[in-house]
This record gives sequence, C-alpha cells and structure tokens, in this order.
Amino acid sequence: MRLTLPPSAPGMRIGLYGGSFNPAHLGHRHVTLAALRRLGLDRVWWLVSPGNPLKSRNALPSVEVRCAQAHRIARHPRIAVTGIEAALGVRFTVQTLRFLKRRCPGVHFVWIMGADSLGTFHRWKGFAEIARLLPIVVIDRPGFTMTPLSARAARRLADARIPEEAASTLALRPPPAWVFLHGPRSSLSSTQIRASTGPTTSRRPQARLQSTTDTANFMSSRTA
Repeated sequence: MRLTLPPSAPGMRIGLYGGSFNPAHLGHRHVTLAALRRLGLDRVWWLVSPGNPLKSRNALPSVEVRCAQAHRIARHPRIAVTGIEAALGVRFTVQTLRFLKRRCPGVHFVWIMGADSLGTFHRWKGFAEIARLLPIVVIDRPGFTMTPLSARAARRLADARIPEEAASTLALRPPPAWVFLHGPRSSLSSTQIRASTGPTTSRRPQARLQSTTDTANFMSSRTA
C-alpha cells in the first residue's frame, strides 16, 4: 500500500480515529460526527490498522477491503479513510503519532477514542507519550459513563482533564489535555456484528458496529 496522507494544512484541526474497522459501522460515524461538532474539527481521519501483529490475520480482511467498506460507511466530505499504518509498517499507535507530528507540522491533531478504550488505555504501549503528543477526546459509550472515575489512565491524567464545556478549545491546547464528552451513545459493536453475520467481506458494506481497541497497542502491565 502506498503512503498517501489525506490533505492537510498548518492550522487545521484534525481528529485521528484509529482501529481495525472490522467492519466499519455507524457507531464509528456517530463518534466521528460528535467529535467534529463538539471540538470544532476541520476533518477526521479514520486510521484503518493492519491488525494485531501478534495474532493470525487469516480471518482479517485486507486493509484495502476494510478501507473500501469504511468509505461506504463514512459518507461525509470531512471524514477521510486511510491505511497509512500498513504503508508505514508500524505496530503501535504511538509510532503513527510520532510520524504524523513530524510529517504535518502546524496541524492540530486530536486523538479520538471511545470510553471503552479509556478503560484499558494504560496498557497501550507508550500511553503516557501519546498523552504528551496529542490532546485526547473520549466519547461516552453505553456502560462506560463512569470510566473516568475508575480508569487507571484517567487517574494518571486527572490534572490534564478539561471541563466538557471547554471542548471546543481542546485542539488548540498543549498536551497533555483531554476531555470526556457525554451525549447520545451508540451501542453498535463490531464483535457482535461479526458474530451475527460471519466473517466480514467486501460484499457486506451494510455491517455496522462499535469501535474496538486495536489490541496491538497492548503491553503487559509491567511494561506500560
């Protein structure tokens, strides 16, 4: 896959939303539109990951197939779908963010995650560095509304949390800075969709599900 980034320019506010998108679904779109609106973003890039390198990818559709399906779900001029992580050959989100910060100076990137991911964020490789690289927005998910009170990463970053009413300023704040956004929540789940529809293929563009954490980001608690 060729390394081609979506268009950007210094001064733009761009959200980064990563995951396997296996398959992409309206829950992803719901989170994206909430971030666009509440944070005043210019664009959101969906970073379709190559998958977990520690597990077999035999049942995982190719990045190209998942990107094509994600395009059909996104259906929005301010959402760009990209498989740059496969082109870069990176294993962890922190590597991708280092690259983008070097490649796109002057762009105000924001990392987007669901509240379910916040609960395990402390296990991601370099999670503290991620928080130092970019501001973070956490979107509420059913069953995870209280996550900021219990998540290890949230407690570590408690001093960097900003009030929800200041969300529109997040992209321009120096990291670490993060905000938790409440509001309408999507209960769609990729895991449930795959279980009910079988393996994802390019002929199942209607499949929809929730955001799931890319397990390639996880490290043991001893190395987090």
